[in-house]
Amino acid sequence: MCCLKAPVKDVAERDALDYVLGYTCGNDLGAFDFLETDGIVTRARGFDTSGPIGPWIATDLDPDHLSIKGRVNGEIKQDSNTSLMISGVKKLISHISAFMTLQPGDVIWTGTPKGGACPVKAGDVMEVEIEGIGSLKNKVAASK
Repeated sequence: MCCLKAPVKDVAERDALDYVLGYTCGNDLGAFDFLETDGIVTRARGFDTSGPIGPWIATDLDPDHLSIKGRVNGEIKQDSNTSLMISGVKKLISHISAFMTLQPGDVIWTGTPKGGACPVKAGDVMEVEIEGIGSLKNKVAASK
């Protein structure tokens, strides 16, 4: 995920990284049982503790080729690279800025390469590790 440092609207892909403050890890948790019962994503992705980010912002990275790992209870569930994401940071910023003005401090969740989604339960410990940034560890809490 990236964090922006300046407002941007209608930015070209080639200029997109000029607006990036830095990058951090994000743990995009979803309570998909809510998605099944509600039929919409709001509660499934918007509950308390659903989107922790951190541990800090790294400012000197090339986001196009970074190792990314996902672990559950210490077991590797994903071992990939940002080069394999469906859309890279530059493309995302350009696309989003075509229909909304992005502001300093905005956070863009980039998604993850294939293999990032895996079922977890309350009590599991999830870890996201991105080369050059570090690791974000979270204990999964039961959703209400």
